[in-house]
Amino acid sequence: MTPPSISTSRQNLVTVRVFTQRFSSTPRGARLARRLALHLLDTWGVPYGSETSDTAALLVAELAANAVTHGRVPGRDFEVTARLLGRTLRIEVSDTRGELRPPAPGAPRPALGPLAETGRGLLLVETLADRWEVLDRVPVGKTVVAELNLRR
Repeated sequence: MTPPSISTSRQNLVTVRVFTQRFSSTPRGARLARRLALHLLDTWGVPYGSETSDTAALLVAELAANAVTHGRVPGRDFEVTARLLGRTLRIEVSDTRGELRPPAPGAPRPALGPLAETGRGLLLVETLADRWEVLDRVPVGKTVVAELNLRR
């Protein structure tokens, strides 16, 4: 009996890498999330100091800071997931405050005074990310997703 034939044609394979970690809902947790994300990206072939690495660091820092500042529930952590899907880096930051949602991408925002110390973070996310959105998190909370197209 002959074995079934196996197709030897080349297929486009997509490399998927995923990392998820919970952090304490504190400024220290947010800093650690950014540093760990940079280390992770370097191990995935996105070198420290590259444009993609720097942009990802800013996105993780801003989303983690928002989770700590606006999404904090005492005793609950926030979670960061990084996914490298082919040529797309997807950063997800989840917290447990589903009732406090940021404005949707492209939605009008209140005008800020020139000396305002807060309120510009999501403008950074909107500017730096190729796509971003806010998703409901089951059973409770929300996840803010930012995606970067990798340029090679």
